[in-house]
Amino acid sequence: MSLRVIKPGLLTSIQDLGRKGFQQHGVIVSGAMDGYSLRIANMLVGNEEGEAALEITLMGPTIKVEKNCLISITGGNLTPTIDSKAVPMWKPIYVKEGSILRFEGCKSGCRAYLTVAGGYAISEVMNSKSTYLRAGIGGYKGRALKADDVLEFNEPSKILGDREFKGPFSFPKWFVNDKEFLPGGKPLIHFIDGSQYDYFTESSKDSFIEGSFKVSNQSDRMGYRISGPTLELQDNGELLSEAVTNGSVQVPPDGNPIILLADSQTTGGYPKIAQVITADLPLIAQVRPGESIQFSRVNLKEAERLFLQKERQFNELKVSISLALKKWLAI
Repeated sequence: MSLRVIKPGLLTSIQDLGRKGFQQHGVIVSGAMDGYSLRIANMLVGNEEGEAALEITLMGPTIKVEKNCLISITGGNLTPTIDSKAVPMWKPIYVKEGSILRFEGCKSGCRAYLTVAGGYAISEVMNSKSTYLRAGIGGYKGRALKADDVLEFNEPSKILGDREFKGPFSFPKWFVNDKEFLPGGKPLIHFIDGSQYDYFTESSKDSFIEGSFKVSNQSDRMGYRISGPTLELQDNGELLSEAVTNGSVQVPPDGNPIILLADSQTTGGYPKIAQVITADLPLIAQVRPGESIQFSRVNLKEAERLFLQKERQFNELKVSISLALKKWLAI
């Protein structure tokens, strides 16, 4: 039971929800940039929410399906097709063996997630299947996928049964509403004050909230460099390095912020003006280079409220998908 990579795309790697608990040893968390899309993709095929997926960036791969399987594709719309037929996203798709899955081009968003029922048969490294690209550990041989790689997957826990195909794939009528989880237009990113928020000039703090920031081409899984109003400190004294995490917004001497993301380092010495709230990190992951974002300041209580609201939404969605999936698979 496997998928064979014909073309790897720009950057396709195995990611789950991250390698947690090892930052004190200098090991980064890594994991999916858009954890919401990964979790939903797993729900749609009956996997545990944190099971590993293929994270596909901007230009997707070409993959041969070598065994009948149930898959799902969520996240950014990279125009998936199977045997040249358009494939719907945000729903389960039963695919016939021998079919060719392609991603024809990026229509919206930046990253897509491909899950398969049963999950990829990848060994865990420090309790995670995620690929830490810079260190070459985890995932598939510690690297991005290449042509001729073969991804084995496990026997799914749910009995899929045999299906008669009228074409290369089949799917139910229902789907998840992606507008609840993907940014539209210029996304508004909420943040709480960073450790050095008060070190910045009043005009810089105002500009950070009122201005618009464009994502640079020099952006990757480690961090997004953004340009807009130049941010300045009241005093340019040096700081001691301290812990940073996914969503920390550092400001180097040139005044252009860097939003640290999934593959960020564990410590940093630049002043931090902001910390992006957990609920909004997946939104940033879907912003492409050249697109813009805006920031909105919230307090810790509001950040917690938005997080809990999203988690309640996920719990409700999980129940709905589980019931609908059982009904569809029983047909």
